Amino acid sequence: MPHDTAALAAGFARIVGSSRVLTAVDEMRAYQHDWRGRYQGSALAVVMPGSTQEVAAVVRLCAALQVAIVPQGGNTGLTGGAVAGDDRPAVLLNLSRMNRIREIDAANNSLTAEAGCILANVREAADVQQRQFPLLLGSVGSCEIGGLVSTNAGGTGVLRYGNMRELVLGLEVVLPDGSVWDGLRALRKDNSGYDLKQLFIGAEGTLGVVTAAVLKLFPRLAVSATAMMAVPGVQQAVDLLRFMQEQVGNRIEAFEILSRRQVEIVVEHGHGLQSPMPLEAPFYILMEIADSAPQWAAGTELEQTLQGAFERGLVLDAVVATDMAKAERIWALRHNISESNKRAGFTVSNDTSVPVSRLPRFIPLVTERIAQQVPGATVCHAGHIGDGNIHVIAVLSREVHATPEQCEAAAAQVNLIVHEASVELGGSISAEHGIGKMHVQRLERFKPAIDLQMMRAVKAAFDPQGLMNPGKILR
Repeated sequence: MPHDTAALAAGFARIVGSSRVLTAVDEMRAYQHDWRGRYQGSALAVVMPGSTQEVAAVVRLCAALQVAIVPQGGNTGLTGGAVAGDDRPAVLLNLSRMNRIREIDAANNSLTAEAGCILANVREAADVQQRQFPLLLGSVGSCEIGGLVSTNAGGTGVLRYGNMRELVLGLEVVLPDGSVWDGLRALRKDNSGYDLKQLFIGAEGTLGVVTAAVLKLFPRLAVSATAMMAVPGVQQAVDLLRFMQEQVGNRIEAFEILSRRQVEIVVEHGHGLQSPMPLEAPFYILMEIADSAPQWAAGTELEQTLQGAFERGLVLDAVVATDMAKAERIWALRHNISESNKRAGFTVSNDTSVPVSRLPRFIPLVTERIAQQVPGATVCHAGHIGDGNIHVIAVLSREVHATPEQCEAAAAQVNLIVHEASVELGGSISAEHGIGKMHVQRLERFKPAIDLQMMRAVKAAFDPQGLMNPGKILR
């Protein structure tokens, strides 16, 4: 059904104000494509509400006019989930104006934030109260809470704290008919029926619009120690994690693996970043141990456990950061991967997970298959070895893959290789980035039929008109 864009914009303007409705091509351009530039949208308008009530009114108007709604936050996603499709008329609902922290309850270790709050600001607000919100990823300065909830984001702290699903106590959601579900309960135990908030975590905006969340806080860390370690292989990396857990318990704040080629690309394209150690081993581990007890000697503990790791042949070389500045330089190698790879070539970044015990089989398997089947692909690995989520990254040479069509064809081949291998080993095709537009067809291929049947039933129950972020997760 054709829509009068001017009349539609006027309706939105009566709700949010005319300056908060964009319809001109130049004004909408920054909102119409994903961060990596792989997906281009075609929304009728960009609408920027400033409150839950405004979101509800916009959704009601869209429902009445049969206009689809694409929720958008910081637009830092990697699967095209926040970009409008061209299969039906849609508006982009950008929630960045909704950036208030509504409440911090330090005694309850909880913080209530609106969907547009930037992750870095949430972490800073918690720190002022001598608490921490532990979620951390490379886009910390631009990603927003609503998007993190909707994609069930992970990051480097999942090993100790869990992903977003474990860090959300309650949600506020505008449903597809414009009604508001107030589930902002700051409870850790509530056994009164279905846990409805879990339906919206990881749903990528296909069931409703997340407008606020109650987040779980933790005591602020008082001491920490960071090391970069060279390891001879993936098996030794897995064994090193188990050894470190036996020695320091749950004090491992992060445990990340990077292949040598990935570190080299960050050094080459990371605007001055340097490795603190020679790049001579096939894999490197970045590890931080930390605790909220100020009397715990983190540095001494790390050095002592590393000595034991050397004696067991798990570590070839290691550098321990002697101050916070050096620790930040080590972690910069991890957090600048996406930007560096983007500069190096056309990047295909996978987000699979397998059981940790099967990583020593998974990583060599996908590396060999990509090298054999995709010419001009540099294969790198980086990710969260403690939870089995390894990002298999293929950086495609622009000389071999010169056109967008060639790049997309090679990317499809890389994705198929990685997804087949992960499923062969009992894994998932997506661990934390989501399905978005990128993996819809592959989800149908690899997800059991009964799983898809239940997912479609949930979608139909919440969104019978199919207005919420159509074409994402499910066709």
